Order: sequence, then C-alpha cells, then structure tokens
Amino acid sequence: MREVHEELVKRKPTQYTTVLKLMQIMAEKGLVRRNEDQRAHIYEASRPREWTQRQLAGDLLQRAFGGSARGLMLGALSAKKASKAELEELRRLLEEYEEGK
Repeated sequence: MREVHEELVKRKPTQYTTVLKLMQIMAEKGLVRRNEDQRAHIYEASRPREWTQRQLAGDLLQRAFGGSARGLMLGALSAKKASKAELEELRRLLEEYEEGK
C-alpha cells in the first residue's frame, strides 16, 4: 500500500487515507486482494494485467466512443503519434483478428 501511495504522490499530491479507501473499494469489487496475514495493508492484483486492460478498454469503448472501435482507434492514434513499428504491429494484429486467431 505504501508503494502505491508513493507512486501516486509523484504525479499528484494525494492523502494516504484516500489511496487506502480506493484500494478498499477495489478489493470490494474484486480487482485486488488484501493479504490479511500481516498488520500492514498489503494488496495484490486479483486478475492478470491483460484482463484488466481488456476490461478498461471495453469500458472506455462504450463510455467515450459509443461502442465504435473505429472511433477508439482514431482517438488513440490522434492522441499520440505511433511509430512505424507500432503501426506495422497494429496491421499485423488486425490481420490476425480478421483471420480469427
């Protein structure tokens, strides 16, 4: 818990109790687990990173882009210039997606 707070404070001043409350909410939702073996507040992810990223992307797709994958892709590409290698990787991934892999 302390490490999470320290990372967040680097970006924006945040109270420890605020971070703790957010971690508790995340635990209630099943996003993290609290290790009850120690007195300290120790949390760990309850799902793999890929699962969380998929959930966040799906939520963003619905909320911000009305379910439009095209809108999401164009928004992402206009927010940050993609390198040539990244664009090639995106093309390859789209081809694999179309082939059902």
